[in-house]
Amino acid sequence: MGGAVMAVSSNGTYSFTKPNRESITLLAGLGVEGDVHAGTTVKHRFRMAKDPSQVNLRQVHLMHEELFDELRESGFTVAPGDLGENVTTRGVDLLGLPVGTLLRLGDEAVVEITGLRNPCAQIDDFQKGLLKQVVGRDEDGGGVVYKSGVMSVVREGGVVRPGDPVEVELPVGPHRPLRIV
Repeated sequence: MGGAVMAVSSNGTYSFTKPNRESITLLAGLGVEGDVHAGTTVKHRFRMAKDPSQVNLRQVHLMHEELFDELRESGFTVAPGDLGENVTTRGVDLLGLPVGTLLRLGDEAVVEITGLRNPCAQIDDFQKGLLKQVVGRDEDGGGVVYKSGVMSVVREGGVVRPGDPVEVELPVGPHRPLRIV
């Protein structure tokens, strides 16, 4: 079970989007080198205002490129980095993975999935109506479905580039479904 890295993005300042790069370097326990969200404690401004000592479970944001295809069918234009992700993948069901899944990105880097990204209202500032496309209801209409990617922490550092393979290693034991982190 695996896929590929389609794009990598980072930004040293707070902004909604992140420019694409030729490569990014993941640092164990910190995140993306030079990215505003790297660190051992939370770097998301809303979360820092609540409690800046929280452990950073959102060091690397991964998003599946297939979401962009789905959004295009609904009339939206979204490209890698536009929604603030660091790594854009194809061929991996990121949203279907359990907590604790390890993803090997390229030859060296390994991230551990910690949970789902909770999209904020800034998405509608980017493109009006987009928030409703990335947050919906399940088929039964009862549960909320978050489609805007997964968050992770860096277990092993390394350079990640577009075209690198993504290898999936599921955790041992009972699988825990992803929740917002």
